[in-house]
Amino acid sequence: MRALLALREEHRQRREQLGKANIALEQAETSGRLVIEARHASYAWQDKPLIRDFSTRIMRGDRVGLIGPNGSGKTTLLNLLLGRLRPDTGEVRLGTKLEVAYFDQLRDQLDLERTVLDNVAGGREHIEINGQRRHVIGYLGDFLFTAQRVRSPVKSLSGGERNRLLLARLFSQPANLLVMDEPTNDLDLETLELLEELLLEYTGTLLLVSHDRTFLDNVVTSCLVFEGDGCIREYVGGYSDWLRQRPAASEPAPAVKPKPAVPPAPKSSKPAASGKLSYNERRELERLPARIEELEQRQRELHAATADPTFYKQEATIVTQRLEELRILEAELETAYGRWEELEARE
Repeated sequence: MRALLALREEHRQRREQLGKANIALEQAETSGRLVIEARHASYAWQDKPLIRDFSTRIMRGDRVGLIGPNGSGKTTLLNLLLGRLRPDTGEVRLGTKLEVAYFDQLRDQLDLERTVLDNVAGGREHIEINGQRRHVIGYLGDFLFTAQRVRSPVKSLSGGERNRLLLARLFSQPANLLVMDEPTNDLDLETLELLEELLLEYTGTLLLVSHDRTFLDNVVTSCLVFEGDGCIREYVGGYSDWLRQRPAASEPAPAVKPKPAVPPAPKSSKPAASGKLSYNERRELERLPARIEELEQRQRELHAATADPTFYKQEATIVTQRLEELRILEAELETAYGRWEELEARE
């Protein structure tokens, strides 16, 4: 964990040396004070309860993170909150003057044959951001595109470059409700730092789905946590705040997945009386970052598959298998993180 934090700090210092980018999210007209209200909303898919008796009030300026295993229903909850799905029971009410920008939706709007420049500006040389006229090449430069790269077709871009292009499109749209479903996937650390700065300066309302703990801690002010069997609870603060506030070992156990961390216990039980790591534990600690990276890569692949609009149109057995695979992977990832934190605390 310390190694990752040190790496993030190194990239932050590099960005500061280059100077702060001149980016600002295009702001829409201020929304009403109440943005979204849900009252006793429930929703099931093929008799499986994804959301059960859920109530919340999201006010203007709130920054809400959604936390839960893949396949638990986070995207479904977003669609309910945005009025795109109707709850089976209960109700969801939207506030007034809402202008929504949905990051994940933009993925399907990129024209692979057109250039980066045309995908953002549509042939214009200048765009307007918050009343300021900017040359589109300079604007795209803030997203780490060179003057030469902006003339490349989108089909030639890497995954990280495409994500930066999506962010550039997103930040050029007027919005007072910003919805981001796993925005950090494939982002390099410089772009991630840019995104954090933009979101912290954003005065509208944010709904954010992410598995990036540090990103959630830095950006959100509250979290909606899927705790199993359709139960969703709200906690003040980010991911770390939720970990401190959650009930100990009782109800949230299925969602937080502390129990999967039990299998490695035999390794750590021997030196329990001593704070020092054994030789085998030290080797385990050295290998954990690579293992976590491998698990997170597979997690991103599975998440992309389940996020496809056609995913739930497949046979129920295939959908169930894939969701179960995601749940198992999530449990293994939580176990690895827990073990990493445990060993580092004793190092």
